[in-house]
Amino acid sequence: MDTAPSALPSTDTPAQDARNRRKGATAAALASAVEWYDYFVFGIAAALVLGDLYFPAGSPSAGVLASFATFAVGFLARPFGGVIAGHLGDKRGRKPMLVLALTLMGVATTGIGLLPTYETIGIAAPVLLVTLRVMQGIAVGAQWGGAMLLATEYAPEGKRGIYGSFVQLGVPIGVVTANSVFLLAGAFTSESAFAAWGWRLPFLVGLLVLVLAWYIHKHVEETPEFRAAERALAEKEKEEKGQATEQGADKGPGTGKGPGTGKGKAGDGARNSPLRTILRGHLGTVFLAGGSFAVNTATFYILITGVLDYTTRELDMNRGAVLTVSLCVSLTQLVLIPASAALSDRIGRIRIYGLGAAGIALWAVPMFLLIDTGSLLWLAVGTFVASCFLSIMYGPQAALFAELFTPEMRYTGASLGYQIAAVLGGGLAPFVMVLLLETTGTSMSVAAYIIGLAVIALGSIKVLADRARSR
Repeated sequence: MDTAPSALPSTDTPAQDARNRRKGATAAALASAVEWYDYFVFGIAAALVLGDLYFPAGSPSAGVLASFATFAVGFLARPFGGVIAGHLGDKRGRKPMLVLALTLMGVATTGIGLLPTYETIGIAAPVLLVTLRVMQGIAVGAQWGGAMLLATEYAPEGKRGIYGSFVQLGVPIGVVTANSVFLLAGAFTSESAFAAWGWRLPFLVGLLVLVLAWYIHKHVEETPEFRAAERALAEKEKEEKGQATEQGADKGPGTGKGPGTGKGKAGDGARNSPLRTILRGHLGTVFLAGGSFAVNTATFYILITGVLDYTTRELDMNRGAVLTVSLCVSLTQLVLIPASAALSDRIGRIRIYGLGAAGIALWAVPMFLLIDTGSLLWLAVGTFVASCFLSIMYGPQAALFAELFTPEMRYTGASLGYQIAAVLGGGLAPFVMVLLLETTGTSMSVAAYIIGLAVIALGSIKVLADRARSR
């Protein structure tokens, strides 16, 4: 399913092309990793400490719900980041929006690490926490499309899947790094010191994002597909301007329709708003993309955040041991994600993507039956198998979403589809999980939630596959 070429002709030498391709892929992978690290440390902190420090009133469950609600606010902000950066990224370039997203994320994450608690500044503390979380959401919503396109639009012919997976690797790298830093902070501080200041250390690492933003700004070129699209658009604009000028001359003086008016029309015709184009003609594709991916992002956040809270609070499992399992499971994704992406380059995105979605649906109930045993071994088995299906689905996703849209509207369309999935799936998933557990008293309700999202995913994937065949 490839609606656009993987690479367009370039005026650079082969050596320059290879060097730019390496820089672009490396920068995209690093940008994704550090951005997701910053985003995930909030999820871990929300499960461990933020409820007590910023929402102290009420029961422990109420504090966790409030903390996860703040976690979800970041997801609600992500579509705004995707829309703004997508629109500007399709008009001005992928690189500037990626640099802006990284800068915003670095400022917001560092701000959370320095934020006083409710005990110190009262109601201002949770208000500021929510504000900084919104900034994180906008930043990550803007980042994904820029990093994904920086990788896929530099990809050589037939390798868009594997190049797109470099960006997807940012998620497990971010999870592993966030868990590792929290484990180190917990290992070198007492329980009281961790609650007082140790939890802040992982957030202060966010300053490194600003260094990467500077590097990309200075040393990474714009993608060849965007440059080619810009050249084509400039030629079209020049041609329309010339036609409008000739028409004005034919009408003669005194008609009030000279070159100035023609220029305006040419500009309007050649430079349509990418967002308007998506909303008018491709909104169905955006929603199908979002519907196909919501189960993946929901299950992922249930595993790394919801299960962490559930196992430590409800099943009395050791926090450090559960974090270690999450870390080890995430390491396996570093192999599975590029492997599934490479396979999608050979046999097709939809087949691999659909296989992952079906696997998630079938494994939801067995996974929670294993988790409910309270055994660390069965927790590892249950989450590992689920992680395999997530990786199979996640590997080809960047290339699949890129291929749903043409270059002039790709940043906007792909970002919107991804962020809709993030809101409907990931942002609400930990909150919904706690709510379902409190209401029903059984983890099977959470399994049913995952299965419902998987059914939506499989339906969306079928429609996308039918459209691809018809083309």
